Amino acid sequence: MNTKIGICSDHAGWEYKAGLIKYLEGKGYEVVNFGTDGPESMDYPDVAHPMADAIEKGELDCGIALCGTGNGMAITLNHHRGIRAGLAWGTAIAALVKQHNNANVLVMPARFISYRMAVSCVRTWLQTPFEGGRHQRRIDKIPV
Repeated sequence: MNTKIGICSDHAGWEYKAGLIKYLEGKGYEVVNFGTDGPESMDYPDVAHPMADAIEKGELDCGIALCGTGNGMAITLNHHRGIRAGLAWGTAIAALVKQHNNANVLVMPARFISYRMAVSCVRTWLQTPFEGGRHQRRIDKIPV
């Protein structure tokens, strides 16, 4: 498997991030950790922007981001023209952000889902193909 995944979190998601790195590496993915790696308060844009830049440059295939609600990360990431970050808190939504939006970053709200659900969302998102068709037409209307 050649998929190279970036992962980042703020202080609210660092424990889930640490577990997800082990999970993903165990599945054969190459994972690049953009931080943070502890509970000290920090600003999520400080890790979101470098990961988004790496995806836009083609250094990573996709990314995963966690923060308390997921909203801060999603808003920050979606300010990058080459990023389509989708916020998911369940597997049905994780599937849809890939099927319909071809999200290249999965964002999750660490304070509102269990670690087990986070793993399920990641697994679903990675295994779900983009449907294309009418969904591609819509994505084509998003500036890149």
